[in-house]
Amino acid sequence: MASDISYQPLSQNDFEQLITLANTVHGGGYLNKTSLQAWYKKGIANTPAKINASYVAYHQNKLVGFRVTFTVGSWQLDQWLTPNLWRVDSNKICYFKCNTVDETYRGLGIGSKMLKLSIHAAKKQGALAGVSHLWKQSPNNSAISYFSKCGGELVKLHPDKWHEESKNGYDCILCGLDCHCEAAEMIIYFDH
Repeated sequence: MASDISYQPLSQNDFEQLITLANTVHGGGYLNKTSLQAWYKKGIANTPAKINASYVAYHQNKLVGFRVTFTVGSWQLDQWLTPNLWRVDSNKICYFKCNTVDETYRGLGIGSKMLKLSIHAAKKQGALAGVSHLWKQSPNNSAISYFSKCGGELVKLHPDKWHEESKNGYDCILCGLDCHCEAAEMIIYFDH
């Protein structure tokens, strides 16, 4: 089945299926059309080439995975990031916002393939590294496991990363509307 998976840059034509998959995997209220539109714009370099660092995976006509990546300079540092622990300046780092694979298609290398495609595009956009928050409570800790296998290094653990979002309508699949899941801040340096 892995050979039947096709990959392409994220486009607005993917939004409906992507939102459905995101809210199924992460919980209701995780993503809507307005927030996805903002994410989408942050993934495209503001250059003549308009390089898109976000990708989707399809099996036939079904969207089975997506990777949203924000370009260098399109995202903000906040209290959940520790740039003093990074080996690269934040103005040379992309942000890996979200990676999601349909439960039926996990274990086929889809998440890793989309990450590699995003890294390739992010390098063309000028990134030297990519930082992300991985969901520590993901099934079998799969998020951290796959990201580590792709070269990710743990920077810091952040308890209650998504708590504020849960108070504003995000319905975590584990915690409900009072999310206390932990995020692992991780970074991949592209010189590997």
